[in-house]
Amino acid sequence: MKLKVVLEKCEESGFTVYVPSLPGCVSEGDTEKEALANIREAIDLYLEPIDDDIPLNKDAKIMELVV
Repeated sequence: MKLKVVLEKCEESGFTVYVPSLPGCVSEGDTEKEALANIREAIDLYLEPIDDDIPLNKDAKIMELVV
């Protein structure tokens, strides 16, 4: 999966990075390399399914979609 990220240099120091297509998926780092490593981890956590994501309706189907 390819996602575009926005990497911005902070005024004070370090970098902020976010994923426009994943609202709220934001991270930061002291260097560009660290910020990009951190956003990869944030993306993994953002996309990780959790038990709360499973619908409670007994007739619902749970399916996987690969993009």
